[in-house]
Amino acid sequence: MKTNSQTERTTSYGESGLTIVDRIGVHLSKRAIQQQVRNKKDLFVLDIGCGYHATLLAALSQVIREGNGIDLKISEQAKSIKKLKFFEGEIESILHTLTKNQYDLILMISVLEHLWEPAEVLSHCCKALKPGGLLLINVPTWRGKFFLEYSAFKLKTSPACEMEDHKMYYQKEDLWPLLVKAGFKPSKIQLKYIKFGLNLFGRIQKAE
Repeated sequence: MKTNSQTERTTSYGESGLTIVDRIGVHLSKRAIQQQVRNKKDLFVLDIGCGYHATLLAALSQVIREGNGIDLKISEQAKSIKKLKFFEGEIESILHTLTKNQYDLILMISVLEHLWEPAEVLSHCCKALKPGGLLLINVPTWRGKFFLEYSAFKLKTSPACEMEDHKMYYQKEDLWPLLVKAGFKPSKIQLKYIKFGLNLFGRIQKAE
C-alpha cells in the first residue's frame, strides 16, 4: 500500500526526450520483441507503461489487429496512429478495469521495477491474457543496478529520475515466484539474463 511519504511520478517515460543510452535500450527491446512475434499476425496487444511516444506499439503495427497502451500521458502523435488506443492514468488503477481473456500479447518492458505492487499487477496480466496468450517482461537485475545508477548519477548519460523511481531489481529467484503467485504455470515460464546479465527477460505463456 502506498503511504503519504511515497512520491509518485507525474510524467511518462520519454516525455522529456530520450538520451542516447535510452535510445539504445529501446532499440534492443524492440528487436527482442519483434523476434518473439515474427510470423504472427492480427494480435491484440497491450503495452503496460508504453511511454509517451508508444514506440514499441508503433513498431508492431504490421502484426497487430489492435494495440492498447497504458501510461500517465501519451503524445498526440501516438494517439493518431491507426489501430492504437490508449488509457492515460496510473497503471494499477487501469488494470482493474480490463476485460478478462482478451489480449494475445502483453508487454511490460522496464516497467515492473517502478511499481509498488508487482504481484497484483502480474495477476491482472494473467487474467487479461487469452488462454495461450504471451506476456513479455524485461526488468533490470541487481547487477544492472550498479551500471544504471552509475550512468544516471555519475555520467549523467541517462535520466536520474527514472533510477530514483525504481522500487525493486530482479533476479530469476525474485521474479519466478511472483509469476507463479499471479497464476502462471511453472512449465510456461521462461526467464533468461540478457545484456551481459544487466537485465532479465521473461517469456511467459498463459496455460490453455
